[in-house]
Amino acid sequence: MAETQQAQDWDPSDPSVRANQTTAYDRMRGKCPVAHSDALNWSLFRHEDVIRALCDPETFSSAVSRHVAVPNGMDRPEHTIFREVVDRYFTPEKMAEFEPALQALTAQLLQELTDDAAPVASGARGEAVTPGAEKSVTVEVMSELANPFALRCQSAFMGWPRELEPELERWVRRNHEATTSRDHSRTSEVALEFDGYIRQLLDDRRDSPADRDNTSRLLHETVYDRKFTEDEIVSIVRNWTVGELSTIAGAVGIVLGYLAEHQDVQRQLRENPEQIVAATDEIQRIEDPFVTNRRVTTEDVELSGRKIPAGSKITLMWSSANRDDTVFSDPDDFRLDRDPEQNLVYGAGIHVCPGAPMARLELKVLLEQIFELTERIESAGKSVRAEHPAGGFHTVPVRLWVIGQNVCMAGACLPAIAPF
Repeated sequence: MAETQQAQDWDPSDPSVRANQTTAYDRMRGKCPVAHSDALNWSLFRHEDVIRALCDPETFSSAVSRHVAVPNGMDRPEHTIFREVVDRYFTPEKMAEFEPALQALTAQLLQELTDDAAPVASGARGEAVTPGAEKSVTVEVMSELANPFALRCQSAFMGWPRELEPELERWVRRNHEATTSRDHSRTSEVALEFDGYIRQLLDDRRDSPADRDNTSRLLHETVYDRKFTEDEIVSIVRNWTVGELSTIAGAVGIVLGYLAEHQDVQRQLRENPEQIVAATDEIQRIEDPFVTNRRVTTEDVELSGRKIPAGSKITLMWSSANRDDTVFSDPDDFRLDRDPEQNLVYGAGIHVCPGAPMARLELKVLLEQIFELTERIESAGKSVRAEHPAGGFHTVPVRLWVIGQNVCMAGACLPAIAPF
């Protein structure tokens, strides 16, 4: 039995925590690495303790949700069976098939974003500039780039019509508001609304062949010699979509904001684009878009000297573990010589993120095209941090210095790319 009464070691809703989660979690990791609170129950801040939970799924169960959660809310052996199906959607071959569509939608979005860029007058920055040779546009990354990018990527990957995107965009806003309000009734209401969108998409594809799109394909998948139930499919799609529309959008804001503030790293990646994937992992280690995850203990355990009874709810603090200076010396420093196996931005163990290949590909394609389109990215003001439970930033203002007027990307001039 889990403890019914436990003193609070910290308060995740304290204004100082909500103002800057990164600083607060760094402080907790040194002060009280296994801490109890009413909101998050037992929080694990150290890398070592988080790894222990990830690598011992029998003791730290993922069956924490009251609802169907495929496969992230399952334990072995059930998890293994469902995970084998999910993993087939993110193989290298599937990512290679998806990449041309990803390149096209990225190019289209960037064209829309920079069409109204203003020419820079000669000497505007104390240097000679040929009129019309360089343009600039100020962009609020989260609302104008990150969220639309994540939305279009998910729609393309799932085969959803573009007409659905405005509804999904409104749903993302309502979901964010409900989540940050911590009102469980609002959260449940928004979740049911999303499930309604998915069930309609499934109804439209009941008689479609599996190769129509990934949504149709899920209707033909089988486990235990039966087809997926509708609840199982809705759970999978919800998991993929929330991951895409929140985590990937957050990652775009974090990465572009970091590059705008760190011109040396930006120049390094422009000169060495083969480092982009490793660099985006490292930037997200410094500032993780995915803050926490949950587990429940199946037996009594001891972590960092704290005894935790069976049946206790556990919160894995990803963003703290990834900044643990016993594993990552000088954790605020950008370094590509760190051990990538220690980076938990996509998790570890049997529940490592199945969509990691897609996330890395999306960030890679986006940065490649932005680098080709622009001379540089600069900060255009102070970024505003997101509040728990969201990670990253609420707003990220940057200025894009656009090269010329007709820029070719991904092998084709932007004006020639048809809408995706």
